[in-house]
Amino acid sequence: VQLVESGGDLVQPGESLRLSCVASGIIDPIYVMRWHRQAPGKQRELVASIAAIGSTDYAEFAKGRFIVSGDNALNTVYLQMNSLQPDDTAVYYCEAIIGLSSGDYSTAWGQGTQVTVSE
Repeated sequence: VQLVESGGDLVQPGESLRLSCVASGIIDPIYVMRWHRQAPGKQRELVASIAAIGSTDYAEFAKGRFIVSGDNALNTVYLQMNSLQPDDTAVYYCEAIIGLSSGDYSTAWGQGTQVTVSE
């Protein structure tokens, strides 16, 4: 099981970025994919999530600026981030919630991609 994020970069305030998360080696269905972020000295926080049924959810700070999307199997998900601000500077991680045949769930995390918003 492997999740690989990409797309992080250094951008100026007001600019946009699109992050990608590609899942591989997962046999069981992915039920939910989540984007989290962790800024220096702060706790990791949930940014957005997308379920296999297509429903999405966003943290308050992400509503109206960020859009999460993905393919039907959630093997590839995206996080479109618009109007980026310095407070959005963080390492962004994706997390997969995987349904097991036993009825339990497992999770997988990517290694993160750095987003820096600065003049």
